[in-house]
Amino acid sequence: MNLFEYQGKRLYQDFSIPTPKSIFVSDISKISDDHGLTYPIVVKAQVQVGGRGKAGGIKVAKDFDELIKFSDEILGMDIKSHIVESLLLEEASNILEEYYISFTLDRSEKSYLMMLSAKGGMDIEEVAEKNPDDLIMLHISPSKGLDSKTINKSIKDAKLNKSYQDELCDVISKLYKLFVEGDCDLVEVNPLAITDHGVSALDSKVSLDMNAIYRHENFKDFENEIPIPVSEQFAKEKNLNFIKLEGSVGIIGNGAGLVMSTLDVVSEHGGMAANFLDIGGGAKAETVTAALEVLESEDNVKSVLINIFGGITRCDLVANGIVEATKGKELKWPIIVRLDGTNSKEGLSILEKNTNEKITISSSMDEAAKLAVEGAI
Repeated sequence: MNLFEYQGKRLYQDFSIPTPKSIFVSDISKISDDHGLTYPIVVKAQVQVGGRGKAGGIKVAKDFDELIKFSDEILGMDIKSHIVESLLLEEASNILEEYYISFTLDRSEKSYLMMLSAKGGMDIEEVAEKNPDDLIMLHISPSKGLDSKTINKSIKDAKLNKSYQDELCDVISKLYKLFVEGDCDLVEVNPLAITDHGVSALDSKVSLDMNAIYRHENFKDFENEIPIPVSEQFAKEKNLNFIKLEGSVGIIGNGAGLVMSTLDVVSEHGGMAANFLDIGGGAKAETVTAALEVLESEDNVKSVLINIFGGITRCDLVANGIVEATKGKELKWPIIVRLDGTNSKEGLSILEKNTNEKITISSSMDEAAKLAVEGAI
């Protein structure tokens, strides 16, 4: 689960990680002149997507009038299809130097991965591509952990300011502790800054491992604070695994691995997936019907690719679901269907007997992805 910045900074406080004084706001009328913050104040859109600064979602207010003005401008703003519903008002920092740090899990190495760079405040992907020597990548054994000696060596290798070595070592140690004890998939700070008040985590990108929810009461609290799109809420009620994405090709498949592969093949053909939708093993007609209903609520969907490999799932039941969901309807988009595996011949026969001009049957995943991408144009 990806947290908003204000939620991540709430976790910072639990682990004594220094960060600027701030308040969370979702209603402008509740911003009073005695808010307790010192100007200038940074007004920051709370959205779970990058690029908010370039989109105008971060502004610096020098007085109360500007604070209200900027808050009003940013609330309700559309940033990459994410509507701003809340703000973080934060005391501005006098930044002397900006660094980048993150902790995540490298599954291929079966270890944690720390990335550290003196070039913070910019896209880390750009740093890795153009100046790979400026990005320190350190694998950490979960059984051994991260000690101060290793941290200090990384600070030196990354060419961070040695005058702040002790402070940096302390903050990095606390961020690692948050990552491990907080059961996080990702802890990223960009920038981790040297300010005139010392080292401070000016940003927060935290993703929680929801498999560990039984160990953390606050996980549920965070989850309840995050607005769920109508489509995701409907999918959840139907026991469908659905994640909204930013593309135009709707994806329906059975099994997370197959769906992920389908997303990749769509990308290889120049398209972008509009969603991740896994109907699971043993899906029946009503499951497929529900999946198509979920996509009907998504305006960005321009075509739909149904990719089924029958094991436990019977292709004839999937075909019945497609027929049931589309019969007598004027479809919003073309549907490309690929069926293979258990009862695939029967499923294909059902579709061929119930033809629809907007439904195309494909014999391979590659061809189906190509047709779906073309249909979304």
